[in-house]
Amino acid sequence: MQVEILIVDDEADIRRTIADTLEDEGYRCRAAADSVSALESIEERRPHLVILDIWLRDKDRDGMELLKILKDRFPEIPVVMISGHGTIETAVKAIKLGAYEFVEKPFKADRLVLTAKRAVDTARLERENAELRERAGADWQMIGSSQSICQLRTVIDRVGPTGSRVLITGPSGAGKEIAARALHTRSRRSEGPFIVLNCATMAPERMESELFGSEARNGGAPHLGTFEQAHGGTLLLDGVADMPLETQGKIVRVLQEQSFVRTGGGTRISVDVRVIATANGNLANEMAAGRFRQDLYYRLNVVPIEVPPLSSRRDDIPLLFRHFAERAAAASGMPCRDLAEDALAALQAYDWPGNVRQLRNVAEWILIMAPGTASDPVRSDMLPPDIVAGTPDPLRWENGAEVMGLPLREARERFEREYLIAQVDRFGGNVSRTAQFVGMERSALHRKLKTLGVAPGNRAL
Repeated sequence: MQVEILIVDDEADIRRTIADTLEDEGYRCRAAADSVSALESIEERRPHLVILDIWLRDKDRDGMELLKILKDRFPEIPVVMISGHGTIETAVKAIKLGAYEFVEKPFKADRLVLTAKRAVDTARLERENAELRERAGADWQMIGSSQSICQLRTVIDRVGPTGSRVLITGPSGAGKEIAARALHTRSRRSEGPFIVLNCATMAPERMESELFGSEARNGGAPHLGTFEQAHGGTLLLDGVADMPLETQGKIVRVLQEQSFVRTGGGTRISVDVRVIATANGNLANEMAAGRFRQDLYYRLNVVPIEVPPLSSRRDDIPLLFRHFAERAAAASGMPCRDLAEDALAALQAYDWPGNVRQLRNVAEWILIMAPGTASDPVRSDMLPPDIVAGTPDPLRWENGAEVMGLPLREARERFEREYLIAQVDRFGGNVSRTAQFVGMERSALHRKLKTLGVAPGNRAL
């Protein structure tokens, strides 16, 4: 999505100059000459950034007054203040009122572009962190009551407040990031940032810049790496086994010294960061193959935590499915669906190679694709094709949903009754031929039919 910037200045030439500069960098710009039109423009469509002149020749309010309104009504929108007559006191006041930065006129194009980029990036990061904190109380819960998940919660409750580094292992989709977020939530850093760096998707040549940031160029602001962004909070190194060896060595030093030097810089930056790492595979094998440093492993693996696969906590599947189905229904505005007993049994019998993440996707698929009305329970034959293919044959019976809801004795009686009715009908009500075929004495078959409430000719007694 293209970033949109609103420029508020009472001088048309200034508005045009700023717009031309930013549009050359790929931004979309709108303009307003006074506070009224600025507020109307923002109400119509929220911009990603507002560039605001402090000294507006406006009969209603100047730039500082408009800044107060913007931070009160639209606190998520960053505001960069500009002025050709500003003082240090004015700049300090603007920052205290919530402005992201103060830029003096005449400004250099490079500085303006860099400031705009940093303001937009910072706002995006704050937005993502706020969303993730909100989701920590919803999608990021550890749902379940199985022994394995209760043990995991106990470990997290014990380790969370300590501040120790943790290495979380487990298969893909099992919930390693959920465990990491739970550790952060239970820590003394819970009010600080929780920053995730996905090592598996990060290009090796960008890894160090993403971790440690890069020094400012042309008088602009420095690029803050994830370590600085996570200062006072938690940094999650997701998929740490995919980190380049050279970067691994630098991480070792950061963990030891809690300081680093930005790329291209010379000043040592001190940080206070708790590092949590996750890995899908066996890091011991990676170390043996020379792809993972032993010293980094032992620094990260202060407290090891293993997240179990979904296949080892099948008792949690009903609770997890209901949780995901309700969340999906709330998000889409569609009614939630209930599962019939055979469908629930099919989900619990499935191997779940994609673990909890796959179950969440299945819950959304059922909400959208399963036939029938909202009041109809979802049967096993309505599940996604890959689930149906792995469903045990007994669950595919026409009355599978009813049978799966019965104790063994009642289910056996139900099967015997339907089986004998079908056989008696097959031989036209002839009990002797039926008994011979099913391998029973004629008298024994008569007693069994009477016990089951079945008369020859397929009539209930």
